[in-house]
Amino acid sequence: MPDVRTRVLVTDVAWPTTDVERDVLAAAGAELVLSPSGDPAELARLAAGADAILTCFAKVTAEVLEAAPRCRTVARYGVGVDNIDVAHATALGVVVSNVPVYCVDEVADSALLGVLALARRLLPLTRDVAAGGWGRAVPGAGTRLRGKVLGLVGLGVIGSALASRAQALGLDVVAYDLSGRPVPGVRVVDSLGELLTVADAVSLHVPLTERTHHLIGAEQLARMKPTAWLVNTARGPLIDTDALLAALEAGQIAGAALDVTDPEPLPADHPLRTRDDVVLTPHTAFSSDGSLAELATKAATNVVDVLRGRVPATVVNPEVLDSPALRGPLEPR
Repeated sequence: MPDVRTRVLVTDVAWPTTDVERDVLAAAGAELVLSPSGDPAELARLAAGADAILTCFAKVTAEVLEAAPRCRTVARYGVGVDNIDVAHATALGVVVSNVPVYCVDEVADSALLGVLALARRLLPLTRDVAAGGWGRAVPGAGTRLRGKVLGLVGLGVIGSALASRAQALGLDVVAYDLSGRPVPGVRVVDSLGELLTVADAVSLHVPLTERTHHLIGAEQLARMKPTAWLVNTARGPLIDTDALLAALEAGQIAGAALDVTDPEPLPADHPLRTRDDVVLTPHTAFSSDGSLAELATKAATNVVDVLRGRVPATVVNPEVLDSPALRGPLEPR
């Protein structure tokens, strides 16, 4: 007798346990199958018996999707879906979902931390002390933030949360945002170039798309003040890494705080790893005990909704809902 249990393939996770999502899926009669390595060949093999796929950073390619004839949905642990072949999923009738709101506070806090660390010269000071020094003035004075201008590229929920935090510290906030949503006290400028020329710190809060790939390159960095900082807690390829390094080496900007990089991770010998004017963290801005539990619950619930014949809370490819290729009927929530 063939084994027809409902299975959900988890490609990879960036946290110690899958207990939260396992419990959500089990309550719906589904078994969680965790890929040991996330290797593409392994994913294709495991996908053959999967009714759904949950993915964090691993790539869900056309090959993986083709290997999964039973798969009805791919759910992303997180916001961006650049690791999923959404177009191919849509063609196959597979619903793609994400979790756009779960780590707003954590990422906003991390972006502000990047600004604070650069302003207070935290990295060179701690390195100096760790090396046995105690020269309060040796690494250089910090920067007073009150009255400085924070420029936000993107004014969604995270950008808006960062705006209120920055305003509490006395920063003026300007934003370049195509959505047109108003945020109290934030002045919206008409172009990215205008924002770059007025900002003392620039923080990126847009998704990675073909349009935003290398949004910040040599031309944009040249527009920034030589005293300005660049902060990225969104996606690494928003910034041209080579151009950023060249700008730092030439003194075109004063520093950068990066939770995401391109490539990711950076090679062990990459010059950005050892610069005192660059604060690097390993793509953990989203992570906290509260955010990870919320993420796992919401992502697994998106899967359960599809398996039970409901449209999930957030559909990345809504056109699939009206497609004759849709794998199984879905009722509105």
